[in-house]
Order: sequence, then structure tokens, then C-alpha cells
Amino acid sequence: MRKYHVYMLQCADGSFYIGITNDLDLRVWQHNEGIDTHCYTYLRRPATLVYATEFDDPNNAITWEKKLKGWSRKKKQALVDGNWERLKELSRRKIF
Repeated sequence: MRKYHVYMLQCADGSFYIGITNDLDLRVWQHNEGIDTHCYTYLRRPATLVYATEFDDPNNAITWEKKLKGWSRKKKQALVDGNWERLKELSRRKIF
């Protein structure tokens, strides 16, 4: 059975990149080698893997990737840090 990974990289400029792949090691290597000159990470290398989770169902992986991409930087950082209390706090906030 094929596995799908939703992953987050922290780029050299401090920004985050979120993606999905079925070969995590290869994909992180590709980001850092600069295989795709049009990729967000190309000018922001090196990129460090800071989060990854695995899915059996590609649709669930895609849903999670889209959700993460919509999160604020603070919320992404709380996930990376494993700070579940902060993540809950940021999830409850209403932004107007």
C-alpha cells in the first residue's frame, strides 16, 4: 500500500513550505538540490524538514495539506514546536 506524506520545511529565510509526496526522503533531497528552479524553496535553500505525517488515503493527505497551508505562521510554528496548548489557543481565536 502506498503511503502519502504531508510535510513542512523551514527554509533558510525562516519561511515555511508545505507539500505532499509519496517519497519523503527523495522530495526533501529534491528541494535542497534545487531540481526545480521555479519551486518556492529554490532561492530559500537549505530547507530543513520540521514536520511530517503519513496517510494511507491520498484524499486525506490533500485535505490536511490544504488545511495547513491556510494556517497562520504562528499556528504552523506551534505545530512544529509540538506546543499543543498554543495550537489550541490559536485555533480558538477569532480574527476580524
